[in-house]
Amino acid sequence: MSAPEKITAEKRTEFGKGAARRIRRENKIPAVVYGHGSDPDHVTLPGHDTMMALRHGGANALLDLQIDGKSQLALTKHVQVDPIRRVIEHVDFIAVVRGEKVTVDVPIHVVGDAAAETLVVNENATVQVEAEATHIPEFFEVSVEGAEAGTQILAKDLDLPNGVTLAADEELLIVNVTAQISEEALEAELAEAEADAGIEHEASDAEIAEAEAADAEGESAEGEGDAAEGESSDSE
Repeated sequence: MSAPEKITAEKRTEFGKGAARRIRRENKIPAVVYGHGSDPDHVTLPGHDTMMALRHGGANALLDLQIDGKSQLALTKHVQVDPIRRVIEHVDFIAVVRGEKVTVDVPIHVVGDAAAETLVVNENATVQVEAEATHIPEFFEVSVEGAEAGTQILAKDLDLPNGVTLAADEELLIVNVTAQISEEALEAELAEAEADAGIEHEASDAEIAEAEAADAEGESAEGEGDAAEGESSDSE
């Protein structure tokens, strides 16, 4: 993890939805810094600088907040984003100190191409580890290059940097490489599962038309058979 980016924060005394909307209209972000047993600090952050710092720092971005001229290391815990406009609406931080160990969820990045006719399933997108607050990995890279069906990568198989220890279960399945199922087999499994669940589907227009055509063809063939039989009887 690179050095935490410095962000100048302003203390705020107004709270509630109305105050938050006014802050956002000024292209700023309301935030809260929760301490170790102390009262939380309610602050306002510059919108663009904070957005860039969080994007650069990743899921566990560590910022150096300058609050009333004092430096406070703050670990990102929750970022609230507007689902439509995709802008940051609020950020929750945890106050930390250098050398302090914290427990965080670090993203998993899967790279490489597995063997042909296999399916790579990322069973867990993050893994929980314990690390020093200023040395949290941005992500763990897991390679599946050439992996055959049946390959499983567990949490204990991850290459952890010095000072980082696994907090999750060692047997936690991270990546599972399975044999690729054919479309026909997938449809058969789905049909079997639906049948077991008692799910019935109405026939599509195409299926109805195909069935009607088959019936008509059968009736035509049956008629031709009766006619041929009648001609044979007459000849006798």
